[in-house]
Amino acid sequence: MVSLPNQKHITMTEACLRPTVSNKALQAAVTDLQAVNFWVGCLRFGVLGVAVIGCITLAWTHAAGLSFWGWTVVAGVFYAFWLICTHDAIHHTLLGWPVVEETLARIISWPMLWPVGVYAELHRLHHGWNGLDLRDPERIQWTTQEYQDASPFVQWYMRHQWLIDILILGGLGIILKTLMGGRRCQDLLPRLRFQLFADFLGIGIVQACLIAVVILSHTSIWRYLLFWLCLERVVGVIAQTRAHLEHYGLWQQVGGHQLTQLYSSRNLQTSHWFSWLVGGLNYHAVHHAFPSIPFNQLPQAYDRLQTVLDDHGMPAMELEQGYTQAVRRLMNRFILIPMAGGLSTKH
Repeated sequence: MVSLPNQKHITMTEACLRPTVSNKALQAAVTDLQAVNFWVGCLRFGVLGVAVIGCITLAWTHAAGLSFWGWTVVAGVFYAFWLICTHDAIHHTLLGWPVVEETLARIISWPMLWPVGVYAELHRLHHGWNGLDLRDPERIQWTTQEYQDASPFVQWYMRHQWLIDILILGGLGIILKTLMGGRRCQDLLPRLRFQLFADFLGIGIVQACLIAVVILSHTSIWRYLLFWLCLERVVGVIAQTRAHLEHYGLWQQVGGHQLTQLYSSRNLQTSHWFSWLVGGLNYHAVHHAFPSIPFNQLPQAYDRLQTVLDDHGMPAMELEQGYTQAVRRLMNRFILIPMAGGLSTKH
């Protein structure tokens, strides 16, 4: 069953044909919000880092099974939020010191096999291509043509993408997708060859050191591998959920690049403390249009940009009433990107 596009999407299509707000007006609204506060970013990175290291220490000092796995799960939750800091780091909006930020990003990414150097290169393409170019390496949504050309098994996966990606593929799925994207885009971005080499080398050295510590401390390697897998499962659930919520069902071009980013990304209402944990990425549309705005300024930027859109008669940006409600609403919907026209939705 394919449903017709809803009224909001029809409005968006009309706006695409007649954009009524310029990039200059949007930029003027947030120009003064792009200064990075070193101490704000340092506090977030430090607090989350202490939480991760503390939980891991508590896990390994408890021999009892339940305590070990309980603290490991909690560590995984904090580690997922800590890794979001690497997103700020590659945009240089965490501390405002690019070399320090990129170094810290690698230090905390490589233990989890996360190829952050490759991701940094691909993420620049994502910001340029989201909603505009189907080659976007972070595109989460399939096209009608891709669905029609796929085998029955792949079509089944596409229809159950949310559950499979979040609960089965998890962090390893994101890692594999990133590495495949890095290999595919090497000709377009020659620096990817170096980043692939650097990430593989760094990950190899870090894992060798960790395994050496495990062996020298007379700890079971199997226990370490299960510990790492538990972290990966928890981090993967959070990372995959965030990736799907940010863009799923919103692929569309509306006027120029910045308007397209504002309307092809999702904002989510949440508490101030949870917004702090996710680095302000609940205001994802604002971040996509203006990636140089640091996380602590995104709420104010959202209000200003929405005012500009209202003043120019543009539709409101997508705003979901919280993460839980958004997951419930979207996880059972199967939305395809058409080659032309409105979005196709299958139930």
